[in-house]
Amino acid sequence: MTPTDAPKLPPLARASFDRAADERAEPGIVERLRGRSDTRVLVVRGDTAPLSEDGTLALSAPAEVGAGAVWAFLGRTTDGTAVLVAAVDAEADAPVAASTWGSLRVVGGDLPAEQAALFVGALALGRWLIDSAYCPRCGGTTTLRSGGWARSCTVCGREHFPRTDPAVIVAVTDEPGERLLLGKNAMWAERNMYSTFAGFVEAGESLESAILREIEEEAGVHLTDLRYRGSQSWPYPRSLMLGFHAVAADPDRARPDGEEIVDVRWFTRAELVAAFAGEGEVRLPGRASIAHRLIRDWVEA
Repeated sequence: MTPTDAPKLPPLARASFDRAADERAEPGIVERLRGRSDTRVLVVRGDTAPLSEDGTLALSAPAEVGAGAVWAFLGRTTDGTAVLVAAVDAEADAPVAASTWGSLRVVGGDLPAEQAALFVGALALGRWLIDSAYCPRCGGTTTLRSGGWARSCTVCGREHFPRTDPAVIVAVTDEPGERLLLGKNAMWAERNMYSTFAGFVEAGESLESAILREIEEEAGVHLTDLRYRGSQSWPYPRSLMLGFHAVAADPDRARPDGEEIVDVRWFTRAELVAAFAGEGEVRLPGRASIAHRLIRDWVEA
């Protein structure tokens, strides 16, 4: 396969940044970098970050960030610039002045590749920093270490690290490959949005078993020809989305579960091209999601 033939990566996995894990062991790394004027800070407020006028991330100098944030060392950009994350809750006052804040869900697919990687990394780490101040084993307070990538309980001594929960997401076609099955989640009913099917991998379950179980539960069909497509982080709150394509062995059996999924529908390519163009009543997932990429894979095949 040549580079031009290679499938496009999921939108939040187009690039990475240097996580500089070896630097995390340096005592006081965050404080030292906060004292440098050439350090950049990505402020995360809830699931949003400040944007520049051109729609890219607006990184700040440490001195520009106000009080109230939890700090960590995110890593380094390709030019070697150190980047810190300063995270606050969505309800908190913004610790930095910005005219526009953008949600990862909305802007992630349109950011330059490295900025998208920084945003998803900062959001995933930032949410853990805010939500995990206490030991889940004994309830004791914790202290940050390893540049903000670990917590140590001051009571029982247990160490804690950011969690990642695997989830599968699947684009299902019929046997001839002429239609794509999408479902409407109960939470999206008012927006008339249709998307691919997804679910968390349960304890002790393989990815393949999770796919077969989830699609049968949500859409009523049995699958064949599972093909891995790619993955990306989705910090809502801490998922790793593992994308697949699959074929429905019994397309006529498609039906919604009536609880989580309120409708399922087979779409032609022409219908999805129109939906991507904003024509008609059906809405599709945003560009930052791996669901968007899976649907486009099939439309462009």
